[in-house]
Amino acid sequence: MSQKLAGQETKHISLEELAEKVRSREDLTRFVHALQASLKDKPGDWENAELGPYLEGIGAWLVDMDGYYKSRGEAVPKQPTWKILGQILLAARVYE
Repeated sequence: MSQKLAGQETKHISLEELAEKVRSREDLTRFVHALQASLKDKPGDWENAELGPYLEGIGAWLVDMDGYYKSRGEAVPKQPTWKILGQILLAARVYE
């Protein structure tokens, strides 16, 4: 998968790596397109391939997100960022 984030070409980068690089609305737009391509090309990688379960995954991850950041040794964000939104969208692929 080839994507371009923040003006730099990235080739064969994982969705997880792309999510970490989201810094702007444009980056998030590219990341959402990468998610869409992933769902189309590799639906088996998605636990929540339908909208209903995907939205449930978003809600569940939001409830549990403090634990995600604490387990990584990071401070729990007080305000959302473009990167956090990308992480939420990524996590919802598989989070129940």
